[in-house]
Amino acid sequence: MTKRVCIIGAGFSGLTAIKCCLDENLTPVCYEKGNDIGGLWNYQESEKDAACVYKSTIINTSKEMMAFSDFPIPKEFANFMHNKKLMEYARLYATEFNLLDHIQFGVEVLSCALASDHEMTGKWNVRVKSGEGERTEIFDALLVCTGHHATPHYPLHEFPGFEKFGGFTVHSHSYREPKNFEDKRVVVIGIGNSGGDIAVELSKHAQQVFLSTRRGAWVLNRVGPKGVPLDYAFTSRFATMLKDNLPFSWSNYFQESILNNRFDHAKYGLKPKHRFFSQHPMVNDSLPNSILSGSVKMKCNVAEFTENGVVFEDGSSEEVDGVIFATGYTFGFPFFDESIIKVTRNHCKLYKHMWPPALTKANMAVIGGIQPFGAINPISEIQCRWATKVFKGDLLLPSPSSMAEDINQTTYEMNQQFYSSQRHTIQVDYVNYMDTIAEKIGAKPNVIKLFLTDPKLASMVAFAGCTPFQYRLTGPGAWQLARETILSQRYRVDFPLSTRNMEPDKPSGWSWLLVSLVVVFLGWFVLHYLNG
Repeated sequence: MTKRVCIIGAGFSGLTAIKCCLDENLTPVCYEKGNDIGGLWNYQESEKDAACVYKSTIINTSKEMMAFSDFPIPKEFANFMHNKKLMEYARLYATEFNLLDHIQFGVEVLSCALASDHEMTGKWNVRVKSGEGERTEIFDALLVCTGHHATPHYPLHEFPGFEKFGGFTVHSHSYREPKNFEDKRVVVIGIGNSGGDIAVELSKHAQQVFLSTRRGAWVLNRVGPKGVPLDYAFTSRFATMLKDNLPFSWSNYFQESILNNRFDHAKYGLKPKHRFFSQHPMVNDSLPNSILSGSVKMKCNVAEFTENGVVFEDGSSEEVDGVIFATGYTFGFPFFDESIIKVTRNHCKLYKHMWPPALTKANMAVIGGIQPFGAINPISEIQCRWATKVFKGDLLLPSPSSMAEDINQTTYEMNQQFYSSQRHTIQVDYVNYMDTIAEKIGAKPNVIKLFLTDPKLASMVAFAGCTPFQYRLTGPGAWQLARETILSQRYRVDFPLSTRNMEPDKPSGWSWLLVSLVVVFLGWFVLHYLNG
């Protein structure tokens, strides 16, 4: 009899969890308390309490970088998709692999408890509630795919006088569209991606928008060199190797110089108190333009509220009609007892951000509970590939003491790199984390071997964007179309841009010579420094 796996949540992590279970001949049962797939990315205008994107949301990671590893996004889809298009991709994925048959909609998980015979059988008792009432189901393993954007973080205690403010207040969690903000004066508190996006969108409708930040932020553009998506251009093995081997201050200086060359962050009131790699950066193409036009004004942190406005820490004040708190989220696992997983201010002790070391049986994993410098979907997928192998018994986890030691080391390294904040408790570098998990399942590509056997493919693997398809080249779950998909990824990047036929510029002979020299040098560099 195959093992029965409970999957909590039918967002993108939940969908890939179902597929990975099916790939390993496990029996998945996915509970989704909503009525549709997609999770956070499924825009729900009427459900203000549901965690979802706002109506205009565009993804911050390009399609080649955020696709599932054996299901590339159609070439005609834009590189940075609107949330509706992303949902279209989710439905294509679910249909292609018959995932919907394994989802029970309108079912909420109330509790997950160790069965009385758990030490012997590893069973879990999962209590669920649906329109038909409550019931308990028994499972062999659990995959928790609820994400980390569920509960809004409302730090009202940090703002004296909030209770006497007479205007409206709302968390970005409940923001959907700007139609109710016409001709208003609005303060947006918080400078993450949501804060920046909402401030820019409101600036086209409101009388004035003030963007308040405690620390500032480095702002990235989606468009990279020569118009290539920024993450595709720079999230490569080569770039990651340089960052990891150069002094930390050098890597920061290089990146900050590029960003300040686009616009001076200090002059625009955005320069943060930290270095570039010490915080998750903001991705926003329009914020500098909004500041330049005066429709968004940068302000320091709010010191206190008044009856009709706010006072900032620099002593300036503004009368405003309302405040939007873009202050992030807290995450937790309310269906678990704290003896299984305990979360304190977004700190949670999980081995590789997945496995609770306290459990004696390796049959429960958290999927997608992570904040990468890069796309989340491929990370969720490779986590599921590892977890299902462990559930089957094909792979083993380290001892509890070894896992605890790794957790402590990871926490130490995170604290060394990032400034202290509950926002920076689950940060990882995309390429390094993907390689770490891929190595455990035998799916990490061997770059040196590729340069010796398939130089054309090797150059893409080493220097182009580290796309998820690389992790289907070898090992368990290898996909016969992985090579072809990697070699054609630049074609898919360019395709949606080709809506007007243009004659390409013809490079000169000197250009070809320069390119050839660069390729020879980089090939030599990789052979010496990218082993493994």
